[in-house]
Amino acid sequence: MSEDIKQDLSLEQVIEHIRWDEAGLVPSIVQDSTTKQVLMMAYMNRESLRLTLESGEAWFWSRSRQELWHKGATSGNIQSVVSVAYDCDGDTLLVQVNPKGPACHTGENTCFYNEITVEGQPSVSGQEDTPALSDRFAVLAELEEIIAKREVERPEGAYTTYLFDKGVDKILKKVGEEASETIIAAKNRDNDELRLEVSDLIYHLLVLLQERKLPLDDILDELSRRHERPRRD
Repeated sequence: MSEDIKQDLSLEQVIEHIRWDEAGLVPSIVQDSTTKQVLMMAYMNRESLRLTLESGEAWFWSRSRQELWHKGATSGNIQSVVSVAYDCDGDTLLVQVNPKGPACHTGENTCFYNEITVEGQPSVSGQEDTPALSDRFAVLAELEEIIAKREVERPEGAYTTYLFDKGVDKILKKVGEEASETIIAAKNRDNDELRLEVSDLIYHLLVLLQERKLPLDDILDELSRRHERPRRD
């Protein structure tokens, strides 16, 4: 079981805090712990919650089959659980996971891939001719997600797999090398070279963050907090 799962209450106490419906179920939102993407919604009963907390892997209750369901038992797309929380009303669970493969049976990463257009809002799928300002950095979130999957799946021949196999010392060495090459490119006043080196540096920094299990969102939150502080300049 993951050491990151916090159990301040016993299972029996947790069960008492949850508002189970008439069928003894509670809806459970599953979220990627790294990318924060919502992957799926399923139901848990008391037994599947117990199995989830004890095994560190996601278990649910199938309403159609009327049986316990170990996510990924047949597909191999296991969801390793990082944390479980219930909301203020106790009627919904939030399960943060490290997914091994796509969450949806269709092969999509998330079950929520059918977008409904909202009037006046840009398409989340990025099909608008002019992307919104908030979409400027969507490639970073996509790259973070790909790197997280590479760490789990370790496809043979992939450079990211090579870095994770070699470990943090190799990753740190590459970050240092790319930082030095970025400095040289800037000193040379060569923007074409600088563009390439900064891209390499950002990629290797994202690999490092994944190895340390530090989400990019935490970095962005820290930058936001710094921006909100009184300025001295």
